[in-house]
This record gives sequence, structure tokens and C-alpha cells, in this order.
Amino acid sequence: MEKTREQKIRLGLFTLIGSLLFMAAIYFVGNKQNLFGHTVRLKAVFANVNGLRLGNNVRYSGIDIGTVKKIEMANDSTIYVEMIIDKKMLSHIKKNAIATISSDGLVGNMIINIIPGEGNALNVEEDDIIKSYSRIRTDDILKTLNVTNENAALLTADLLKITNEIVQGKGTVGLLIRDSIMAQDLKETMYYLKTTSKGTSESVANLNKLIQDLNKSNNVIGVMKDTAVASQIKSVVKNLEKSSSEIDKVVTNLNSTILNIKEGKGAINYLSNDPKLVKKIDSTMTNLQKASYKLNEDLEALKHNFLFRGYFKKQEKAKAKQKQ
Repeated sequence: MEKTREQKIRLGLFTLIGSLLFMAAIYFVGNKQNLFGHTVRLKAVFANVNGLRLGNNVRYSGIDIGTVKKIEMANDSTIYVEMIIDKKMLSHIKKNAIATISSDGLVGNMIINIIPGEGNALNVEEDDIIKSYSRIRTDDILKTLNVTNENAALLTADLLKITNEIVQGKGTVGLLIRDSIMAQDLKETMYYLKTTSKGTSESVANLNKLIQDLNKSNNVIGVMKDTAVASQIKSVVKNLEKSSSEIDKVVTNLNSTILNIKEGKGAINYLSNDPKLVKKIDSTMTNLQKASYKLNEDLEALKHNFLFRGYFKKQEKAKAKQKQ
């Protein structure tokens, strides 16, 4: 049975639409995998890719810029990951950028996230190997949490044991809690310590005040700090030492004189021990005084004598000229 013209048209339209949809699907998939654009290759080295697969996205600062093209294991601790990156993004990626493997959301696929580096650096070039940073795996986190839980259980058991002993009155803390007399004694001791500390603080304050007062210039210690005053005091002490030495000599001589007097040597002892001589000396001094008085009278009489009057006048005139 031959197909009608209408059926042929429908078949052609169906084939055309199917081809267009197929081409569109290939284009979108290829565009997502960067098959039709200008791309370059970058590499990164990881110790663990954490489930990364071929075709997973590569992001730079949260923007999709490429896909994972190749994953090659060099040894048990080194894995090379080759990425296809849009060529236009090379001007934004620096050589100090860091590549990390993370998940796309909480339960999404693993992706490579390139983080910009700090500071200024040159742009990356094709086939460059950028630095990488391996995040802590979930297994490692669970392992650490397991160890932490075990330690927490041990700590809880020890803490429960300590609290039971305290409740039973065992140990120092339990004794303090259950013994009211000791608690009172401890309270009084703390009160006395507080009082003593307060008194000590006041004493230290008074001592500091006293030291400050002593350091002032109007006190002895403060004056001693003055170099000029210290020099004067030193000079005074030196003079006192010299005077003391001279006084010692005088006292020595005086002691010698007194000793001579006691032993009957010298005129003083002779005068003090012979009263007759003292009377003679007294009489002689009286006669000398009388003779001096008479001599003065004779001189006065000579002044009035006409024979000596001119001589005395000349003497008075000469004395007046000398005074002038």
C-alpha cells in the first residue's frame, strides 16, 4: 500500500524535528563539556581525589569555567588531574591560584574549585600545574569524632567517680563540703588573710610615702643627694679632722705644761709656791705705779716751763700735720 502525500510530509517533519532535537542535545552537551569552544589544559596534583570523576565541573570563584578531562594516578600518593579550561579565563587565573576538591552542595557531585591566590602573580599558561590543597575527608572527620567520643566517655566516667567521692565525703573537697567546722575555720582564715593583706597594703603605702618624703630636698637624705652640699659636708669633715689634730697637739702641750707645774718646774710653779716672792712682786708693781704717776706730773710741769714750752708746741704741730 503506497503512502499518501500527507503521510510522507508528516514523516519528513518528524525526522526533521528529531534531527534538530538531536543536534541541539549534542550542542548543549558539547558546550557544557567545552567541546566546541577555544579551550586550554591546566593540571593539578592531588593526594586524594575524593570521588572526582571525568566530566565533573571546574569552577573559578564559583563560576563554571571548564571540566575534568583526565585523571591519572602516578603512584600511591600522587594523582594528576587534567582540566579543560575556557581560554578566555586564563587572563583571570594567576600562577598562585590554589585548586581544591569539594562537593557541589551537600550531596552533589565532586567538583574542582580554583581559589584566587593572594598578592600579585603572573597569569597561568597552557599545561601549567597549579598548586592544590586537599581538604579533610569525611572518613577522617568521622574517625576523629570517634576518638573524641571515646575520650569524652572516659572523661565522663572519671568525672562521675570524682563526684561520687565528693558526695561521700572523701578527699579534701568532700571533707570541706561535709565538715561544717572546717568550712568555718577556712572562712575565718580567709578573713584574717584578707585583713592582713589590707594591713600590709597600708604599710607598704606608708613606707612608699616615707621614702618619697626622704627623697625631698628639704630632708637630710634629700640634701645628701645634692653634689654641692655633699662637697661642702666633705670639706667640713676634713676641716674638723684637721682641727681635731691641732686640738690634740694643744692638749698634749697643755698636759706637758701642767705636768711641769706639778713637778715644780718653771716660773708659774715658783710663783705659786713662794708667797714672799709674790708680795715682793706686788710691792714692786705698786712702786712702779707711783713712780709712773710722779713721772707724769713732772712731764706736765715741764710742759708749762718756759724753757721747754716751745719744744712741746713743735711736737703738737708735727702731730697735727701727720693727722692731716
